[in-house]
Amino acid sequence: MRLPSLLRRTPFRLTLLFLALFVAAAGAILAYVYFASASEAQARARTDVETELEALTAVHRTRGIDALNQALVERTIRGGPYLYLLTGPDGKIVTGNLSVMPFDLEGAPEVGRGEWSTFRLTSTDPDGRVQTRRSIGVIMPLAGGDTLLVGEDIGGIEEYLARLTQALWGAMGLVMLLGLAGGLYVSRRVESAMGGLNRVVQAVQDGDLKQRAVIRHTGDELDELGQGLNTMLDRLEGSMASIRHAGDAIAHDLRSPLTRMRAKLEVALIDAEAGKIDGVDALGIALDEADHLLKTFNTVLAIARLQAGGAPDPKLMDAAELAADMAELYEPAAEDKSIDFSSEVETGLMIEGNQPFLAQALANLIDNAIKYTPAGGAVKLRARRRSSGEIEYSVTDTGPGVPEEDRERVVQRFVRLDNSRTEPGSGLGLSLVTAVAEAHGGRVVLDEGPGAYDGFGPGLRVALVLPPASLS
Repeated sequence: MRLPSLLRRTPFRLTLLFLALFVAAAGAILAYVYFASASEAQARARTDVETELEALTAVHRTRGIDALNQALVERTIRGGPYLYLLTGPDGKIVTGNLSVMPFDLEGAPEVGRGEWSTFRLTSTDPDGRVQTRRSIGVIMPLAGGDTLLVGEDIGGIEEYLARLTQALWGAMGLVMLLGLAGGLYVSRRVESAMGGLNRVVQAVQDGDLKQRAVIRHTGDELDELGQGLNTMLDRLEGSMASIRHAGDAIAHDLRSPLTRMRAKLEVALIDAEAGKIDGVDALGIALDEADHLLKTFNTVLAIARLQAGGAPDPKLMDAAELAADMAELYEPAAEDKSIDFSSEVETGLMIEGNQPFLAQALANLIDNAIKYTPAGGAVKLRARRRSSGEIEYSVTDTGPGVPEEDRERVVQRFVRLDNSRTEPGSGLGLSLVTAVAEAHGGRVVLDEGPGAYDGFGPGLRVALVLPPASLS
């Protein structure tokens, strides 16, 4: 593989990025270690020299030049890292372990006096090799014209720093190797995960909606992406299945009214030609069938609109007022069928929603309850606030109910249970209610009603649960 194409590969770029970040972080730490160590070593050397200088100047101040000279001789014989040089007023060396003043005090009398100075000493080791070592010191003028230099050979510190530098460079090399290995590991994991996601996307593009991303359960962003992709594919597969089912259901449910309409028109045409009957009645029946078809298509269009764009033009409204209006509207219809209709409505139930769609959803729930509840039964409408703060509309009846295994299926479009085939309808009522609930950020819950008693029941309780309005 040529280098330009390699550089364009995402895993290689991820490796370089990880390596750069890792090396930068490690380099900053190693640099801090070096400078902190060098600063600490030099500070300790200066502290030692200052302590020694204070001790010697105290000897001179309290006991005179002879005592200072003796102290310097003793320190020189004892050895150690310190450098001493005592010169008289004429500049000649009195005592010390230096053979020459490292500064030209005659030519530059202010150089180094009372201040730190750096100089280099040249010496010959036992093997005859000439060495030049760095030193620091302080030149302090004394009473009587004498001058005292106290210093320390910091060549050992420089050697320590040189060894430290070599160790740090070795550590940096190890850091680069670890960073490269870590970068390759991370990039390979990313490449593997992204490759799996790409294969799923490619399979979906080829029409296989059963493919799903593998979730590694690591909790990272790639897992979140995979879970989101799987959720999207689940909904897409469900939508496609719903479309296929809707097409089959439309063909099944609309075939009968279309056939009846054609038969009525054909009979009207034959009878009109024979002069037997006026075709107005047949045309009226055909018109009723056409209205039913239009209502079905309008409901399908409303569901699609809600699922595509949510509730249009939501406004702040009182859910209690809507429930009271719907109770007043449907109470006469329930009385006509000898059904006991009651309502229980709390006050102050503020929500944000589209009132016409919510009214249509409640109308579907109440209409279904009245339709499937036999005479002598009961239907109850409630509007209340749940303990969670959500607003709930519920309609409870004493009809035949819906088996628990069918409750998830009955809210789908064009689904009609066997015991409802004898009743007029298209199987879109609960589908529209579900679409309205989801468009408002809510949900639909189906439960058993009050239970079987005296030939009634077990009944059905359908709850439309909506989030409360945010009044802040």
